[in-house]
Amino acid sequence: MTTIYDRDLDKTPANYEPLSPLSFLRRTAEVFPHRLAVVHGDWRYDYATLYMRCRRLASALARRGIRRGDTVAIIAANTPAQLEAHFGVPATGAVLNAINTRLDAAAIAFILDHGEAKVLMVDREFAPVAEAALAQAKNKPYVIDIDDAAVTAGERIGAIEYEDFLKLGDFEYPWQGPLDEWDAISLGYTSGTTGNPKGVVTHHRGAYLNAMGNAVTWNLPKHPVYLWTLPMFHCDGWCFPWTITMLAGVHVCLRRVDPAAIFDSFVHLGVTHFCGAPTVLNMLINAPAEVKARLKPGVKCMTAGAAPPAAVLAAMDDMGFDVTHVYGLTEVYGPAVVCDWHDEWDALPLPEKAAMKARQGVRYHVEEDVTVLDPQTLQPVPADGETMGEIMFRGNVVMKGYLKNPKATQEAFAGGWFHSGDLAVLHPGGYMQIKDRSKDIIISGGENISTLEVEGVLYMHPDILEAAVVARPDAHWGETPCAFVTLKNGAALAADQSGSDAIIAFCRERLAKFKCPKTVVFGDIPKTSTGKIQKFELREKAKALP
Repeated sequence: MTTIYDRDLDKTPANYEPLSPLSFLRRTAEVFPHRLAVVHGDWRYDYATLYMRCRRLASALARRGIRRGDTVAIIAANTPAQLEAHFGVPATGAVLNAINTRLDAAAIAFILDHGEAKVLMVDREFAPVAEAALAQAKNKPYVIDIDDAAVTAGERIGAIEYEDFLKLGDFEYPWQGPLDEWDAISLGYTSGTTGNPKGVVTHHRGAYLNAMGNAVTWNLPKHPVYLWTLPMFHCDGWCFPWTITMLAGVHVCLRRVDPAAIFDSFVHLGVTHFCGAPTVLNMLINAPAEVKARLKPGVKCMTAGAAPPAAVLAAMDDMGFDVTHVYGLTEVYGPAVVCDWHDEWDALPLPEKAAMKARQGVRYHVEEDVTVLDPQTLQPVPADGETMGEIMFRGNVVMKGYLKNPKATQEAFAGGWFHSGDLAVLHPGGYMQIKDRSKDIIISGGENISTLEVEGVLYMHPDILEAAVVARPDAHWGETPCAFVTLKNGAALAADQSGSDAIIAFCRERLAKFKCPKTVVFGDIPKTSTGKIQKFELREKAKALP
């Protein structure tokens, strides 16, 4: 029905603009042009320079023929080029595909083909794997080298170096937002439970909202000094390239996680905030005493990935860190659930406080709804802390869908909810806590590992009859792959340490190192009466291993 509020009150350029995080950089460059924006080793530059460099990148890409809906891929560490790509690429209307630097050549080749990348920017450190991927890929993108001064290894494999490419662009290139806030801004690949990863497509509206959600949820101040321990390729750095820029904060780039460098940054660079998987927290906890002595109390940390053990959170708290626990997936732009802290919980004994902080929590302000539902009926489970259901999301901070995969998209959105595949309980007060992963994904160091992909490689071994892979708890990585293997009769391999070493070596020739089993257990694999492998039983066995 038409009402008086529907007549002569139209959208116009004066009262409507599609939401996009690109607007954050333009505003910050105009309001705080001389505020420090980027620190990378001895290199420092302000927001006026960051804006100019991003405009040059957008202009150079446009002159190269990049247009709305094209894909621009990047394989890089946490460097200025990676940060600039998060603004310069979507400013052309193109879609940024930040590729996990830990992937092997076959996986990267698949991504380049599936995403139809027209340009690939490659950090020199990752040139060997990129070159091998390009040799396998049918798609042949234009390659730009990122010759970072902090890298001494690796050869240039591209047609031009990044800084030279920027010189081809116009620093006054008109900054453009999307035609529609539903336009794609990013393409990120997640392994799921299949060998080939799925391409998660996110949009400008969701990126804008979750960038703001980070600021509100974490109570971020103006001008934070943010250390890039979290890879920018991981869910677009959880949207923090846009969040920190919105707040005119300092992006402190860090190529690799090094506890000494992290603690130094607290003292010498005044770092106030950083993000990381539980494995990063564990590295800080176990750093040498002389390194930890450099800690400035009160540094704020956001952690996600595999649920951090309560003991890790307690140790971080004891060291003086202020830890916020979040949960999310690539499909929801990174973190979308937070363990929103109650002041009265501060009075709890440390073990109880750590146990509360280990809960995944409640939805971000910018997400419409997140809850635990019965996956069959889509009805809420009772908030008793015992009944398991599946975590499901609904709202603006949910992906558009999976690229070129309508079946997977429809399944993921069945019943009007995004099905996370994570099983959890609901505590009184509405706080969720993950108990299992229905998709058998292993989260190691914050990265997803498909058990089916690892099992597929194990079955390629001539001496292996049956194989099953599950997560084994690990104090450093959170989880690592544990392979249960049944050998064929007459196998050349022995069911001992030498056989285990041989199987791990076999996997390392065919998989990225982080995906390979860290443990191999020989013997019969338990099955149901219908022949289905009982992974729950295997997980219990893996937990009980010495």
